[in-house]
Amino acid sequence: MSESSTGAAAEAVTEVAAAAGNWRRAGIAGAAIGVVAAGAAAGVAIERMTVGRGMRKKARLALDASGPYGSLRGMPGKAYADDGTELSYEVDEAEPESAQAPRRRRLFGRKVPAPVTVVFSHGYCLSQDSWHFQRAALRGVVRCVYWDQRSHGRSGRGAAQLDDGKPVSIDQLGRDLKAVIDAAAPEGPLVLVGHSMGGMTTMALADQFPELIRERVVGVALVGTSAGRLGQVNFGLPVAGMNAVRRVLPGVLKALGSQADLVERGRRATSDLFAGIIKRYSFSSKDVDPAISRFAERMIESTPIDVVAEFYPAFAEHDKAEALRYFAELPVLVLAGEKDLVTPSEHSEAIADLLPEAEFVLVPDAGHLVMLEHPEVVTDRLADLLARAGAVPAAADARTSSG
Repeated sequence: MSESSTGAAAEAVTEVAAAAGNWRRAGIAGAAIGVVAAGAAAGVAIERMTVGRGMRKKARLALDASGPYGSLRGMPGKAYADDGTELSYEVDEAEPESAQAPRRRRLFGRKVPAPVTVVFSHGYCLSQDSWHFQRAALRGVVRCVYWDQRSHGRSGRGAAQLDDGKPVSIDQLGRDLKAVIDAAAPEGPLVLVGHSMGGMTTMALADQFPELIRERVVGVALVGTSAGRLGQVNFGLPVAGMNAVRRVLPGVLKALGSQADLVERGRRATSDLFAGIIKRYSFSSKDVDPAISRFAERMIESTPIDVVAEFYPAFAEHDKAEALRYFAELPVLVLAGEKDLVTPSEHSEAIADLLPEAEFVLVPDAGHLVMLEHPEVVTDRLADLLARAGAVPAAADARTSSG
């Protein structure tokens, strides 16, 4: 081993020990978090034995410059929530039938889609760009709306949170989605697609606006999400330690949020470790494209720590199992990564149990960001849902080919 490699290894081993030791000094809860930190640092350690810091930085810059992910843009628009928060959305219009006929046949069979708007809602600490692959596949084929949840992406900070200190609620996010629909798709049939927090947002919309579901919604996709009991998720940590984490984490996040500038500098200084943690909780496959992993990292990095702190308590309170009844008569896709540590697949199974007519898809070797990790599976099942929802005539089938 060269002198430089030996130095890198020593530095990395020190970081592994520090990652675990610093958290353990915080007590049982810290020790549980330390399991994740140490595991991520161990991965970083192996990388540092062979790849220098300068090379890693250059690689990140190269991935940022060359990666096409998140580059798709549509017609921009603004909606306004009931507290005045500005919500950013983009619309991809369907192209004229003659221009898209061959492509539509490939996705949907011989028939072409009827007018429908597909509304995509993203997850916690992400943005509308998380639907990159599905957006690329459906671009011009059907009318699609992609929006950024409050305080995420290009949307404004939540006015009620910023001005009045009110906590974020999943119900508020449901009302935000209603505002986006009113502005971007005020008429016509809808297919609602939500990932993680976006799925919870979709459930909250149904809970508060059941008439909208009855009158306009023709299909629903719930991807890697939960109808409740998120307070029981252990995120792959020891159960005893996770119970302690649950007690202290909201307060810790609130304290960190009050020192946002300092925390953001710390995140940048420990970017290697942070990237390792993101990868562990986003993906399951060992061969994920580094550019995709970096893309996910950039989205999550862009969510300020005070926003992370504002949203986190809402998940423990989320309980929308009863709202699922409004989807019972609709074509529904419930899809999850088999190895999702954030919203475990058991939560999707519970949703499917309450919606026995839904198609339930469990994707092997997939984590929380299944739509980025296995985009072909997600896109294929969404195309099939659109066919079942009547976005194409009932005789058509997304799985057939016109030849």
